[in-house]
Amino acid sequence: MRHQNSLRKFNRTAAHRKSLFRNMATSLILHERFETTVEKAKDLRRVAEKLVTIGKADTLAARRQAFSYVMDKAAVHKLFADIAPRFKTRNGGYTRVLRTRVRHGDTAEMAVVEFLKGEAKAAPKAEEPVAEKKPKAKKKAAAKA
Repeated sequence: MRHQNSLRKFNRTAAHRKSLFRNMATSLILHERFETTVEKAKDLRRVAEKLVTIGKADTLAARRQAFSYVMDKAAVHKLFADIAPRFKTRNGGYTRVLRTRVRHGDTAEMAVVEFLKGEAKAAPKAEEPVAEKKPKAKKKAAAKA
């Protein structure tokens, strides 16, 4: 029985699987979206969301922790400078998985995994006059012919 075995193995060793997700997380941070299989995209969410949560605490210890996983200086800088500040007020749910197509060679379901757009604060608008709503005229029942 597979009790408490929630991870997919992808027919890889543990080291290969760890390397796969490290590379995918780095690509996601650098490019902010890419295409992969649905299963890999769903498992990548766990890794990417933890990295963004680490990035929200902009400390040296957090940078070192992120760098120990990502191991790309440019990606760590982008995570802490661009991506994590976008989600400062959001608690989780930083990524989106959109199913796109079926791959021709092996009929694998493909998906695009991407970071959500940040919540842009709208500039305050000048007060516009609000048109009053007129009550709708009640229609009389049509006479039967």
